Amino acid sequence: MSRTPSRHRRSRVLVAALATLLATTGGTALAVSDSGGSGDSTTRAAARVDNPYVGAKPYVNPEWSAKAAAEPGGDAIADQPTGVWLDRIAAIEGAGDSMGLRDHLDEAVQQGAGVIQLVIYNLPGRDCAALASNGELGPTEIDKYKTDYIDPIAEILADTKYANLRIVTTVEIDSLPNLVTNTGSRPTATPECDVMKANGNYVKGVGYALRELGAVPNVYNYVDAGHHGWIGWDDNFAASAQVMHQAATADGGSVDNVHGFITNTANYSALKENNFKIGDNVNGRSVRESKWVDWNRSVDELSFAQSFRGQLVSTGFRSDIGMLIDTSRNGWGGTARPAGPGATTDVNTYVDGGRYDRRIHIGNWCNQSGAGLGERPKTAPEAGIDAYVWIKPPGESDGASKEIPNDEGKGFDRMCDPTYEGNPRNGFNPSGALPDAPISGKWFSAQFQELLKNAYPAL
Repeated sequence: MSRTPSRHRRSRVLVAALATLLATTGGTALAVSDSGGSGDSTTRAAARVDNPYVGAKPYVNPEWSAKAAAEPGGDAIADQPTGVWLDRIAAIEGAGDSMGLRDHLDEAVQQGAGVIQLVIYNLPGRDCAALASNGELGPTEIDKYKTDYIDPIAEILADTKYANLRIVTTVEIDSLPNLVTNTGSRPTATPECDVMKANGNYVKGVGYALRELGAVPNVYNYVDAGHHGWIGWDDNFAASAQVMHQAATADGGSVDNVHGFITNTANYSALKENNFKIGDNVNGRSVRESKWVDWNRSVDELSFAQSFRGQLVSTGFRSDIGMLIDTSRNGWGGTARPAGPGATTDVNTYVDGGRYDRRIHIGNWCNQSGAGLGERPKTAPEAGIDAYVWIKPPGESDGASKEIPNDEGKGFDRMCDPTYEGNPRNGFNPSGALPDAPISGKWFSAQFQELLKNAYPAL
């Protein structure tokens, strides 16, 4: 696809102007379409709201819902809203028998939904620190990312027949934090991440996505912000916020294109650890000294999301940004859930005996054994939090537990192998992964059943 001043760009300029008008008047107005537009010129577009989830019926993906309902016990959650992942160019039109982006948007309109959740996930050199989620574009294919991936998505989203949908985007998970934690002299550095930091294509790609998608007035961009077990340490915390600001303002971009941030996407960090706090001491030793917390500034995802929001604002983002937390798989319920604090023998028995998150190591991320469904999607549950969301659809694999040939660019990562004994990123601990898993994004029935069994709150 050539890079030309296309019709969809002109349409988005017109629609963006409409958004400015609406923001100053507080009302609604007729959406504008140029002569090439495919939308209904009588469709009304509403001004952006502070929290896109408030008062909006969420879209239920019928493809995921059918898979969930087909599982024993799955009817209990089959009506929950989950993210729609656009993880390769073919997903825009629909790969194989799968629904494409327009199919999902049309279905959302048919459902009478007010908000739909999309995952923008196809950066060049994607996920430089985890082979299981590598993508189709090579490290230098930034132009193809722009013209063949982001531009078509933006054109579809700008269609005025979708103007009444609030479109929430999760922008490029696991990208920007990698530039901080997995580069240079860090023991966790990878050559692939060094390449992406040097060529700048993560920053350029995220910046372009935010600008182009942010020009559509009913799009709400939420940038992925890792999780507390990744960037919650002092040397990662402020540095990650700075990289995110760099991306948002790249090539003339603006923080105004960022509505908020999302944490714990497709991860397992417990929402709240009620049995110990960051300020607790045991026999004169802080919980930060425990092997599990390991000097982190947060012990759970809620406290991290709230504190990182403050850091982002101080770095230059708007003071009204909201946070999302992916709670799809961080419930950690079932019989292994502690009923109270651990023994006060020492700081490690205290933390390990009381923590809900039962992973072997906080750096483990692939198809974790013992995990459960977390809090159901909920709007404005805590201060600064726009919603708890299920962006990772429960039951979809994180990665294959063995080498499986595929045409999606996804490799075999030993962190998805239950026999693996780890690497520097997880302290050379076992991976904690479930066996017999398919490649990332494919249905994994055994995991779905485990998530149901260990749900917290219980089903």
